[in-house]
Amino acid sequence: MRTRFLFVRHGDSLHRQEGVTGGPRSCRGLTVAGREQARRLGRRLATELAETAATGASEASIYSSVLPRAVETARAISAACGLAFSRDSQDCGLCTWHIPPEADGLLSEEFLRRFPAEGGGVHRPFQVGNESWAELVTRVSRTVADLAHRHRGGTVIVVGHAETVEVSFNALGLLPVYRSFDLEVSPASVTEWVTDEDPGRWPPPRWTLARFNET
Repeated sequence: MRTRFLFVRHGDSLHRQEGVTGGPRSCRGLTVAGREQARRLGRRLATELAETAATGASEASIYSSVLPRAVETARAISAACGLAFSRDSQDCGLCTWHIPPEADGLLSEEFLRRFPAEGGGVHRPFQVGNESWAELVTRVSRTVADLAHRHRGGTVIVVGHAETVEVSFNALGLLPVYRSFDLEVSPASVTEWVTDEDPGRWPPPRWTLARFNET
């Protein structure tokens, strides 16, 4: 039975517009344009889910990170698709970088200036108190693996951040932690991975990247 993951980046956000770090305290959700992006995406995904349901596909589920910009996007999608979405559907494992509390709300440039860490790289953070890229990849990948195990044969909509979408290439595509290329992930875009194998098996199943950064 086919298992599908639809990774969604949140809509256009106020933290990006204002140039702030946008942690749990300072994120103020979506811009007016971002809310419209989320509504339009919700309507499109509702049509897609209705079409797949007609083929006998299993139910869909939706999860998001705990940051307001992702939660607001997920609520718009869940409302359009008729999917249950509650606090239990919000998982910190799907968040972008876990920044230090004292940096939450700082201008992004100020954060980089005030918290530099020498020797940063894949396994060592570039900012004091921040996550390393390897830590972020491990955290998000573990969460995605848990969701795949929980929703075998279903469709899982994951609403997160650019980094959440990027890590799907590690979690499902089994790329190494360090990629030799960059990915551009647009607001309110969809990236889809599918497998017809058991997503909880060992060795890991082969997933197919069905679409990337579709807006």
